[in-house]
Amino acid sequence: MNNMPAITGWNWLKQGAGLFRQQPAALTTLLFANILISIGISAVPLLGPMIAVILIPSFSMAFMQACLMIENGQRVTPAVLLTGFRKPAVAQLCKVGLIYLGVSLLLALITRLAIDPGFWEEVARQSREGAQPQVAASDVLSMFGILGLDVAALMALCFAAPLAYWQKMGPGKAVFYSFFAVLRSARVFLVLLLAWFAIFFAICMVVTMILGGSNITRVLIMWLIFLFILLLQCAMYAGYREIFGKPQDGAAKVDLTK
Repeated sequence: MNNMPAITGWNWLKQGAGLFRQQPAALTTLLFANILISIGISAVPLLGPMIAVILIPSFSMAFMQACLMIENGQRVTPAVLLTGFRKPAVAQLCKVGLIYLGVSLLLALITRLAIDPGFWEEVARQSREGAQPQVAASDVLSMFGILGLDVAALMALCFAAPLAYWQKMGPGKAVFYSFFAVLRSARVFLVLLLAWFAIFFAICMVVTMILGGSNITRVLIMWLIFLFILLLQCAMYAGYREIFGKPQDGAAKVDLTK
């Protein structure tokens, strides 16, 4: 885990875009399949939402494996969706998922303690009435602080699943290495996220200025959200490969700079 210049984050984003451009339909189908399955699991009363969180590492491995297949010049098929659900990997990934669940519950507790419960009710009420929400500045600052903490936690855990799957690490060791890899490369991830968000925001602004506030605009922005989620997933694979090395699976390599 060598120190890398901050511009590396921009390079990861470009490499992720290179991966996506090669098989956009397959990756988009994979994303929608993951979303539909997650929604179906979350619909189960009581335990559904928790199970969905526990399975996040298994779902994320489908994208990581798909990116590896694209880099190796292979065609991504629907079977890649089962990557993180095959034995014996699924047991380790679910243990990593339990850590995800613990972090999620901790963040939910912090949110409840830091933000007045009436904040969300006021925002929802004012939104229904079409007025400007009247909320305390401290609650707004707390909301942004919690959002930043959520993003930091997700980034810190982003390599845990591939480390458990490809490097055969135990869940605790995988989370440990993922956390310190992200911590040591914090400025790289900061550049990656800022560039990712800036491009997304700029495109959304252009679409809104051209089409206005129509239903078509909302549909296009929703598609852009899905597209940029995929782009970030592909960039995470590029980051994993640079920090921990390319997984030993397949031979042919595709030039991502094209």
